[in-house]
Amino acid sequence: PSSEGLEGGWNPSVTLFREYLRIDTRHPKPDYDAAVQFLERVGTDVGLLCQKVEVCPGRVVLVLTWPGTNPRLRSILLNSHTDVVPVFEEHWTYPPFEAIKDSQGNIYARGAQDMKCVSIQYLEAVRRLKAEGKSFARTIHLSFVPDEEVGGYKGMVMFLQRPEFKALNVGFALDEGLASPSDTYSVFYGEKSPWWIKVKCVGSPGHGSRFITNTAAEKLHKVITSFLAFRESEKQRLKSNTNLTLGDVTSLNLTMLEGGVSFNVVPSEMSVGFDIRIPPTVDLKAFEEQVAAWCREAGDGVTYEFLQKCMDQHITSTEDSDPWWKAFSGVCRDMKLPLKLEIFPAATDSRYIRAAGYPALGFSPMNRTPVLLHDHNEFLNEDVFLRGIDIYAHLLPALASVPPLPAEG
Repeated sequence: PSSEGLEGGWNPSVTLFREYLRIDTRHPKPDYDAAVQFLERVGTDVGLLCQKVEVCPGRVVLVLTWPGTNPRLRSILLNSHTDVVPVFEEHWTYPPFEAIKDSQGNIYARGAQDMKCVSIQYLEAVRRLKAEGKSFARTIHLSFVPDEEVGGYKGMVMFLQRPEFKALNVGFALDEGLASPSDTYSVFYGEKSPWWIKVKCVGSPGHGSRFITNTAAEKLHKVITSFLAFRESEKQRLKSNTNLTLGDVTSLNLTMLEGGVSFNVVPSEMSVGFDIRIPPTVDLKAFEEQVAAWCREAGDGVTYEFLQKCMDQHITSTEDSDPWWKAFSGVCRDMKLPLKLEIFPAATDSRYIRAAGYPALGFSPMNRTPVLLHDHNEFLNEDVFLRGIDIYAHLLPALASVPPLPAEG
C-alpha cells in the first residue's frame, strides 16, 4: 500500500519516482532491462520518440526525444545514469529498494539522490511543458546511460563514439551534480583529473636480524612521508580558506600497500598506491614533475607508474557572454535560486561529454539536503524533489530557446 496520503496529498510524479527507485539497478548485477523498459514506458506516455542504442552486449543507452521546430539548431542533452552503487543493508533504517516515505515526506532508497531523482525530474518537466502546449526551436534529448558508477566505459564512453550520438547534434548538456545542505544550489562546470599512481621501491634484501643499508622499506618510508606531507598541506589549505571547496584543492589518499614475504626477510621490493584527484587549475605537467622529484629524493630504484592518468582539463564557460550559461543562470536568477559554482570533487559522465567538446553543467536541484550519495540511508524529500521538476520546467524552455549561435547560421 502506498503512503502518498501523508504529505500534501497524492502526487503522480512522486509515485513514478518511487516506482523507478524500486527497480534494483545496483552493481554488480544491475537490472538494466527493467530500467529501460520502465523509462521507455514513461517516455512513450509523455509522447517522446524512443531510440535504443546497444553500445555493447547487455548495455543499452535509451534516448527519448522531443523534436524542436528547427532541427538545424544544436540540441539540448539531458543526461542521467540508470545504475546505482551497492548497499550495506544492515546499516539502512528502511529497505534500500522499497522507496519508503516517512512522515516528513523523506523518500529512502539507493539512487534517491544519485541520480534517479534527476531522470524522473527531466521526464516530468517535459511532460508538464508538453501538456501546456509548449514547443521550442531546439530539440531536447534525454539520454539514460548504464555503468556510470563503474567508470562509464560501457556507457557514456562508448555512446560518444557512436554515429547515433553524433546524429543527436548536441549543443549543450546537463548531467548530475550534488545535493547541498544549505539554501544554495551547487552547479559544477568542471571536474578533477583522477590519477592513480603506484610507486615501486627496490632495495637490498637480507636477514631480518641485521641493519641492511639501502632497503626498500626506507625508500618507501620517504615516499610516503613526501606524499602525505603534501596531503596535509592541501588539507590545511582547504581548512584555512572558507572560500575553497573540496573541488579547489588536490585530494590525495594512500589506498594500497604491498610488500614482504616473511617476518625475518628484509624485502627487496615494496610498493604503495595513491588515489589523487587534481583540480583543472593545476598544471598537470608540473604536478607530475613534483611526483618524480618525491620519488628521486627517496633514493635509487624508486619508480612510479600510472594505473589511471586523466589529462583532460576541459571546463564549461560560466561567463555572462556565454549563451548557454546566460540562459541557465538567468532562469536561476529569476527563480531566486542562489547558485554556488564548483569543480566536482569526484567524477561523473560529464567529464567525457566535455572532453568530446560539448559544454556541460552538473546540476542536481537538491538544496537543504545532506549529501548522501553512496552513503547509508540515502534519501530525498518529496518537496525538494517536486521543486526540482519546477526548476527544470523553467530551465528547459530557456535552454531550448537559445537563439541560433554563429556556427548554426
